[in-house]
Amino acid sequence: KLFTSGQKTIKTFLRQTKFKSIPLRFSSALLSLPPSPDPETATMATPTPLVFAYYVTGHGFGHATRVVEVARHLIDAGHLVHVVTAAPDYVFTSEIQSPNLFLRRVLLDCGAVQSDALTVDRLASLEKYSQTAVIPRESILASEVVWLKSIKADLVVSDVVPIACRAAADAGIRSVCITNFSWDFIYADYVMAAGHHHRSIILQIAEDYSHCEFLIRLPGFCPMPAFRDVVDVPLVVRRLHKSREEVRKELGVGDDVKLLIFNFGGQPAGWTLKEEYLPTGWKCLVCGASDDQELPPNFIKLPKEAYTPDVIAASDCMLGKIGYGTSSEAMAYKLPFIFVRRDYFNEEPFLRNIIEHYKGGVEMIRRDLLSGCWQPYIEHAISLKPCYNRDINGGEVAARILQDTAHGNTHTKYKACGARRLRDAIVLGYQLRGISERNANVPDWYVHAPFPSQEHEQSNEEIFPFISCSCRHIPDFEVLHGDLQGLSDTASFLKALGELSAIDFERDNKDQLRERLAAARLFNWEEEIFVARAPGRLDVMGGIADYSGSLVLQMPIKEACHAAVQKNHPSKQKLWKHAQARHHSDSDKQTPILEIVSFGADLSNRGPTFDMDISDFMDGEQPISYEAARNYFSRDTSQRWAAYVAGAILVLMTELGVRFEDSISIVISSAVPEGKGVSSSAAVEVENHIVGAPCGVMDQMASACGENNKLLAMVCQPAEVLGLVDIPSHIKFWGIDSGLRHSVGGSDYGSVRIGTFMGRKMMKSMACNKVKENNSDEMGRNSTELLEAEASLAYLCNLPPHRYEGGYANKLPERITGEEFLTKYASHDDPVTVVNKDLTYAVKAPTAHPVYENSRVKAFKSLLTAAASDEQLSALGELMYQCHYSYSACGLGSVGTDRLVELVQMMRLSGTLYGAKITGGGSGGTVCVMGEKSVRSSEQIREIQQRYKSATGFMPYVFEGSSPGAGKFGYLKIRRRSSPKADLAAASAVLNGVHV
Repeated sequence: KLFTSGQKTIKTFLRQTKFKSIPLRFSSALLSLPPSPDPETATMATPTPLVFAYYVTGHGFGHATRVVEVARHLIDAGHLVHVVTAAPDYVFTSEIQSPNLFLRRVLLDCGAVQSDALTVDRLASLEKYSQTAVIPRESILASEVVWLKSIKADLVVSDVVPIACRAAADAGIRSVCITNFSWDFIYADYVMAAGHHHRSIILQIAEDYSHCEFLIRLPGFCPMPAFRDVVDVPLVVRRLHKSREEVRKELGVGDDVKLLIFNFGGQPAGWTLKEEYLPTGWKCLVCGASDDQELPPNFIKLPKEAYTPDVIAASDCMLGKIGYGTSSEAMAYKLPFIFVRRDYFNEEPFLRNIIEHYKGGVEMIRRDLLSGCWQPYIEHAISLKPCYNRDINGGEVAARILQDTAHGNTHTKYKACGARRLRDAIVLGYQLRGISERNANVPDWYVHAPFPSQEHEQSNEEIFPFISCSCRHIPDFEVLHGDLQGLSDTASFLKALGELSAIDFERDNKDQLRERLAAARLFNWEEEIFVARAPGRLDVMGGIADYSGSLVLQMPIKEACHAAVQKNHPSKQKLWKHAQARHHSDSDKQTPILEIVSFGADLSNRGPTFDMDISDFMDGEQPISYEAARNYFSRDTSQRWAAYVAGAILVLMTELGVRFEDSISIVISSAVPEGKGVSSSAAVEVENHIVGAPCGVMDQMASACGENNKLLAMVCQPAEVLGLVDIPSHIKFWGIDSGLRHSVGGSDYGSVRIGTFMGRKMMKSMACNKVKENNSDEMGRNSTELLEAEASLAYLCNLPPHRYEGGYANKLPERITGEEFLTKYASHDDPVTVVNKDLTYAVKAPTAHPVYENSRVKAFKSLLTAAASDEQLSALGELMYQCHYSYSACGLGSVGTDRLVELVQMMRLSGTLYGAKITGGGSGGTVCVMGEKSVRSSEQIREIQQRYKSATGFMPYVFEGSSPGAGKFGYLKIRRRSSPKADLAAASAVLNGVHV
């Protein structure tokens, strides 16, 4: 009788009888039972209405629309909901008409500031958040506490305003968050571009979230390490009000017309929509168009208050940007979704993965969106069969959990932070940067734990199963030139190419990754293909001193990048469908085309394919400038990676006068992990004119000129190779990944470089003034010559440490503002960085580092040739430690790399590891470790891995081993065998000793 009387009776029974002491796990189970089909008993109503304070982030309407669905269920249950929002009232009142809904127009955060519909301004986002929530923090907290008490809130709900959680704690009220992402995760990547001085924002947000009792987590979620526990719910989706037929009738659209909904939020200024963008028989419904915008006859302007779920369900396809609202409703109502990536929108990869998993998404390249090349994408989209088959009642489920929590029950386990929580989602490279300062309010478990990353970076051998083979016989291919040199990763890469050539598009299409299908369609498999290989590098000594002219010592690592290249006459070039539509609108025109596929693109949130007319690199009869090329590739961040590959073509055209009459197809597959400080970019290219990253030349030279198990010694003035240094047989180098993402394009690296060049300019000015102020009689001739040389100093590393200490160290400022420097010195004379007058730059430490580093590297190189002894190893290790702490003084250290160096030092007390240092551009990445080449050292490396994992939840990858550089490897020329019989004949020939 109890069960059949409905859920309402169960609740009343439990709360109003002596059974109040019923075990919590039992009562919670009863309360979570599916509602009775009887509408009268299917409500969540309780005798006493609860009061919910529901905070909504100021980022877009997607959060507000899902709040509507949760709030609707709470209000239907008889509760009062106070919504704190900056969204327009109609977003809520169009769905909820109830006196129990209260709207309070307040903005307590800003989300991501967008410069246009497709681009997030990272620096502006951080600055706006500071203005909105950091500077007025104390007054916000005081006013929110007063307000929460005034409405007698039973529970604070946040989607996902950080300060709301802290205000609730100060008011003595429990709080819960509902979201698929958190702002500490989103902003962590922005800090990489904006600089370490913004890190305190992330720490404060994390501290605010830590006051939240638990997280109600939505599908398509990002990693959210600040929350102590989570409860997963289905998609939160707004319900439909009208049928497909009713909506189409109101729009005046017949059943024979195909509808595309154009959903980019507010219509961006400057976007022109033309009639020819749509296929015949299609009309487009435009969301958010301005009142004065003129549209073609086949485009229909939707009113501002149009109810989007109804329109989505009445359409045949959607074109828009990925956000939670559009993604969830497209999946729920099984609408094919053509999406365009947004720049720096870090929630996007996780939503995109779930859309594509359920066969609902087609990616459109941004330039095709803007140029109107829509037809091939629409045709592809309507061929999809979206199959999201999970529940879509997340609003109802979340409301029940909130009600239960407000009644005093709990859904949390109060587990401490650990590896389980850190590994609850795949992280695509957005790790929290190292934190130099400590904030007592930030939990230790958050500060010391990097965001989760893949525990193991896959090598080519793991991605493509290793195949044992002759160095000149590869199944599927005949090697016409070159030698595999026994490299298993190259054999695996060729094996993978063979698998691509065998893809059956009719049978395998549904189960293949997009990049594999694109690559399989790229080559003419019966024609010759060229294969090259280049490794990453481990920075043993030298590091950031390379751009100051230092001696550097670099070791090529085992992990490498492979490129497969084919040229074809334009008439024979295979083109992807969207490329056909773009390039071959004129069937008589035969223009050389460049097409590139990048394997593993989604791991870094970039588009997997790129194509362009090679003629785009020409301005009349001459190649375009490098600056024009940088602008060309910067138009779409998701395809900016192509500059690393395609840029080499323009360099050949500009520097060597090469002209390309054939089309070019390229597949890139790299096992060199990005953001680890082991030169993933240098393994792809050796040009920097078009990419524009402010790095030196050592990475590219090591990848190109290095040799197996040797250190490349080079003086970076600009690139004088001194030769190869043998690694003594008793010494070994390892690299250990800290899990913290490194970027030479980040603000910290660039700021340190700017500070270094500022210091050089200041010292040159000091030397010049000394020469002018003093007459030659008072000064020795040699002193005058020294000052004159220093007044024209081209490289800082040419200044000896004693001259730096004696003449300049005490005269350089610790820091200087960009405005002050530019006023006094006009320019810092660095062609690849720009001084920002509004920023403050460290000068003294960045200037001193290359001066001393050059001396350390020279000493290190000499010690490698000394007799083997404990003193030799100790001296080498000491130089590495000095380098590491000099990085930290410059502001390029990190918690993760410091922890690894400390673990190596701890091992030294009873072990065989002698030194360690941060590598490359610093601020995370990889630590280079030096020790004896012994079993004991290998055991200690494994112990460091385990200790680091225990402390952070992240198992660091170890770079171990070496391989030849690109020059030593050369290239392979391969051709696919014509038939399986040919493979059998070749194998037989090998068995019979015949040279293949």
